[in-house]
Amino acid sequence: MTTTRTDEVVKELSAPATPSDQRERDRMRRRLARRRGGGWWPYAFLAPWFIGLFGLTIYPMLDSLYLSFTNFDLLTPAQWVGTDNYERMFTNDPVFWDSVHATLVYVVVSVPLKLALALGVAMLLNRDLKGIGLYRAAFYLPSLLGGAVAVAIVWRQVFGADGLFNDFLGLFGIKGQDWISSPDTAIYTLILLAVWQFGTPMVIFLAGLKQLPKDAYEAAAIDGARPVTRFFKITLPLLTPIVFFNVVLQIIDAFKTFTPAFVISNGSGGPLNSTMLYSLYLYKKGFTDLQMGYASALAWVLFLVIAGFTAVNFIASRYWVHYDD
Repeated sequence: MTTTRTDEVVKELSAPATPSDQRERDRMRRRLARRRGGGWWPYAFLAPWFIGLFGLTIYPMLDSLYLSFTNFDLLTPAQWVGTDNYERMFTNDPVFWDSVHATLVYVVVSVPLKLALALGVAMLLNRDLKGIGLYRAAFYLPSLLGGAVAVAIVWRQVFGADGLFNDFLGLFGIKGQDWISSPDTAIYTLILLAVWQFGTPMVIFLAGLKQLPKDAYEAAAIDGARPVTRFFKITLPLLTPIVFFNVVLQIIDAFKTFTPAFVISNGSGGPLNSTMLYSLYLYKKGFTDLQMGYASALAWVLFLVIAGFTAVNFIASRYWVHYDD
């Protein structure tokens, strides 16, 4: 059997060498390594990605970090002010704390409700029924439309004083109110809109349910385990990696929510800052008040908060997420 030229070179380099030939063999080894690694071609194909990474991600992040320590209004050169933006944020900006409160309520309430609904619907759709694909597509549709401006406008009309929700309550003799204009209920209309967009986590849960071993359910059914017992003892423990994945994604997405709050409140965050989500406040400071330095500081605080929540989730996952090993 014949050998290739590369194999012959490898054998030659493996043979005993005199000190005088060692340097030449080292050069041959380097050339052989470059040949096996493909030379510069992999880097050439990766060049567009690296350009995007440094030009569109890393550089803008570093530039915004610098701007967060400046007074910059987009019209005049930035002026270095040190940590004044951060000190003002935490000590002399009540609207900042209103936005933090509204955002935390939004995240803490909407994420569990969305995931619970998504898992429940996924279990209902995890069946081999005729036309089940049509039902899955119908339940996923709100996730495609939920972030649209048009849907937010419709949502504002539905929960207005003369909206469809009050018409529905009137059928039972209940007098409704303007849910959007009340500071006690406005944030919950945003939460309801977020929960309505459960399609994405539902699809992920459905994919996870398809991978669960059927023999475990058959053994549990033989032992007389009821559906509720099978859910808490088999389905939920085996599905914890998918739950963890969805929790991380949905928390990050909830912290970044902007469009519904902007459209439903007409960009004001009202009434009484009850719908002033953090991203909306950041936008107002940067593009309405032209306080881009302060907005950059807000953005970096949001980045650190999201990173902190994600880190806590990863640490806590050691105690409740169960993998195959």
